[in-house]
Amino acid sequence: MELPFAESFRIKMVEPIRRTTRAEREQFIREAKFNLFNLKSANVFIDLLTDSGTGAMSDRQWSEMMLGDESYAGASSFFKFRDAIRDIMGFEYVLPCHQGRAAENVLFSVLVKEGHLVPGNSHFDTTKGHIEFRKAKAVDCTIDEAFDTTLAHPFKGNIDLVKLEKVLAENGDRVPFIIFTITCNSSGGQPVSLANMKAVRQLADKYGKKIVMDSARFAENAYFIKVREDGCQNKSIREIVKEMFSYADAITMSAKKDAIVNIGGFIAMRDKDLFDKASVFEIIYEGYITYGGLAGRDLNAIARGLYEATEFDYLETRVRQVEYLGNKLMAMGIPIQQPVGGHAIFVDAKRFLPNVRKEEFVAQTLAVHLYVEAGVRGVEIGAILADRDPVTRENRYPELELMRLAIPRRVYTNNHMDVVAAGLKNIWDRRSTIKTGFKIVREAPIMRHFTVELEKI
Repeated sequence: MELPFAESFRIKMVEPIRRTTRAEREQFIREAKFNLFNLKSANVFIDLLTDSGTGAMSDRQWSEMMLGDESYAGASSFFKFRDAIRDIMGFEYVLPCHQGRAAENVLFSVLVKEGHLVPGNSHFDTTKGHIEFRKAKAVDCTIDEAFDTTLAHPFKGNIDLVKLEKVLAENGDRVPFIIFTITCNSSGGQPVSLANMKAVRQLADKYGKKIVMDSARFAENAYFIKVREDGCQNKSIREIVKEMFSYADAITMSAKKDAIVNIGGFIAMRDKDLFDKASVFEIIYEGYITYGGLAGRDLNAIARGLYEATEFDYLETRVRQVEYLGNKLMAMGIPIQQPVGGHAIFVDAKRFLPNVRKEEFVAQTLAVHLYVEAGVRGVEIGAILADRDPVTRENRYPELELMRLAIPRRVYTNNHMDVVAAGLKNIWDRRSTIKTGFKIVREAPIMRHFTVELEKI
């Protein structure tokens, strides 16, 4: 008899969570103005809002926390952190930051100017926000296959080379760099292939452009390359990571994802001149260049987390739990982005709730129903997140209207996934009765989804 798959860790500490009643949840979501970000975490049973900073650190990471050097400048923790990045990713110059969007803010302060075009693969919210805040434009060059949730393409995060070259050929003087998001969150946690990275590198060299990689989930991307891409099955995760980053000039990183910590991020680059320019903004926005808004203990935990995240056994456990939930939902007939991505399940809200108009925010409607039904907090990756066009101020309606269920690392068991699946199935069975959604009553001028207030239609 073949042995069943089991997690590559043991549970050493637990945190109690409370199951609320349906009546309580209806009250809580009304008080939150139907924005799941506004809910108190104590009123959430299973929290799948994000996998950012919500993972469980290992015993070895906690040990490193106790060894943190809290010196203001030149702390030994910084050198441990820097050397881990050099060893695993191959970049010479490193600037710590308090999280990923801070890394974008520092780097884009150097590279992005008004009127620029930044092509890439479905830029995530903070990336697009930092670009548009500087009066530049994010240009989506993702392959068309990414927008068909029924299609099981192995690398839906890939950049379309024809789309990209058109941008470079027609507006090359306005393009400061090309950006890869690995894995590509907005297209459903989908990976990018090594072959695509190499081909984009060749185009970048042809037109004299830099490549920046948003590397929050780089290890999960490497796992998919190993198990899906021809010729990579016998490569180690760290060998694949080194090759991935060989095609990049610089990276931004939210360490709250694939370094499995609660806070932190960094910029890594090859060019000393870029490092010197970014250091000026680092000091203005984040702190001195050897701490960047982080305590020494956080730098230590990140260094250890980078090694743990690039171990195959850990990654297999991580991805297979996401697959477990995805397979249950597909067996129930619930439409999700296929194939299952690395960090989350993305439910196709337009196919789930066909009676709700796009102007009434379909994915947000589904996310609210799931919270009320089961106490599960997901997040909308759709029209609210897509924001308004910065020129016309009209709502943008993306091709994909998704509800994301982001699974924290090493936190929940498959029993929790069963609860999520059952909650969605209950809504699926009564989906024909859901015909209206929400309207916005208050919103911020940029990245509105964090603080938007809604009311029922």
